[in-house]
Amino acid sequence: MKFDNYNIYEGIKKSIAKLDYKKPTDIQYKAIPNILKGEDVLAIAQTGTGKTAAFAIPILHILQMKKIKDRPDGVKCLVMAPTHELAQQINEVFKSLGKHTRVTSFCVHGGVERAEQVEHLNQGIDVLIATPGRLADLVKRRQLDLHRVEILVLDEADHMLDLGFIGDMQHLMRFLPKRRQTLFFSATINETIKDLAFSLVHNAIRIQISPKDPVAKNIQHGVSFVEMDDKRFFLENVIKTNIDKKILVFVRTKVRAERVKKAMERCELVTDTIHSDKLQAERESTMKSFRSGDLKVLIATDVSARGIDIPGVELVINYDLPNTAENYVHRVGRTGRGSQKGQAVSFCSKEEKELLEEIEQNLGKPIKILELSKSDYQQVIDLSEEVSTDWKSLIKEHELSKKGKKRKKK
Repeated sequence: MKFDNYNIYEGIKKSIAKLDYKKPTDIQYKAIPNILKGEDVLAIAQTGTGKTAAFAIPILHILQMKKIKDRPDGVKCLVMAPTHELAQQINEVFKSLGKHTRVTSFCVHGGVERAEQVEHLNQGIDVLIATPGRLADLVKRRQLDLHRVEILVLDEADHMLDLGFIGDMQHLMRFLPKRRQTLFFSATINETIKDLAFSLVHNAIRIQISPKDPVAKNIQHGVSFVEMDDKRFFLENVIKTNIDKKILVFVRTKVRAERVKKAMERCELVTDTIHSDKLQAERESTMKSFRSGDLKVLIATDVSARGIDIPGVELVINYDLPNTAENYVHRVGRTGRGSQKGQAVSFCSKEEKELLEEIEQNLGKPIKILELSKSDYQQVIDLSEEVSTDWKSLIKEHELSKKGKKRKKK
C-alpha cells in the first residue's frame, strides 16, 4: 500500500511526497487507519520505526478537516514527550508534514523563558507538543487552557516514567476532557506501563511492532574488551581512523561526558557534549552543529539522546555499556536509519561484563567480539597523543629539575 491510497488531505500527501516517504512502515500501516477512525491506540514500537509520522499524518488530516469547517480555536491536540530534544523533533515533523495545511503547531519545554512561550500560546495553536514539567507549570499558573483538547498523544511513555514524570502526567489528566481520543506510544511494556495505559485509553486498538532481531539488519555492531582506564585511548583511535564520519558517543553520566570531552581535547580532537546540565540554548546550538555536520563527534547521555532522530550518524560508540539492556537497542539504533548502513562499537570493561550478558540475553544472541591481540591493544595506547603529551611534560619537568640542581651547586 502507498500513501496515495490513504483518504487524507491532498496537502499532506504533497508534503509526504516532498519528504520522499515511499510507503508506510509497519507502525504507520497499522496505526494510521485506526487513528483516522477516531480509535484509541496503544502501540508498542521502538524508536526509528516511523511512529511520529504514524500519529502526525492522521492528526493533521483530522484537524485540517475541522479547520475547513471553522471549528473554534484552542489547543485541539496535545502531544507529551519526555525530553526537550524529542519534543522539538516531533514539532519539526508536524511542521514538515503540515506545511500545506492550515494546522499550526508549537513546542514548549523547560530551559526557555516562560513569557515568550505564553505569548505564542495566546496567539492560538492547534497542536501543542510539550514536556510534562513545563506543561504542568503552565497549567498550574493558568497560562494554558486544555479544555478543547480532542486528541492526546503520549510518546515514549516508558521514558517519561523513567524520568519520574508519572506524577505530572496523572495530575495533568484532570485538566483534559474525559471524552477524547488517546494515542499511547511506548518502546517497552511492563506492569507499570500497562496500568498507566489502561487508565488512559478506552477500548484501544493494540499494536505491537517487535521484530525478531531488535537491532536493524543494516547495523553492524560488535564489542571490544577494553579496561575502564584505557577507554579514552581507544576512543581517540576510533575517532582518528574515522575522521570524516559523524560519530555519536554514549556515556553513562553527564560528569563522565565532560571528562571524556576533556580527554579528547588533550589529544587535540574537537568534540562536544549534550546532557541535562547544559542550558537549552547550548543544547540547541550543539544539536544544530551536529545535525549539519559542522561538529563530527557528539558525546551524549541516554536521557538527552533517546528518541532523537539525527540524520547521517555513521558510527555509534558505547563508551560505557548502558545500565539497561533496552537502552542498547536505542543507542545503536541512532545509526543505520532507514535504508542507510551503520556501525556500532561497544567498549566493555571487566566491571561491565554482567551488563553485556544482560544485553545479549535481551537480544537473544551474542554480540560479535572484535578481537584485539595484546600487541594491538598496547599499540593503541602507545600511539595516543595523550600518552605522548604526558611523556613530553614528564621530560620537561625532569629537565627543569636538572637545571634547578645545577643552580644550587653554583
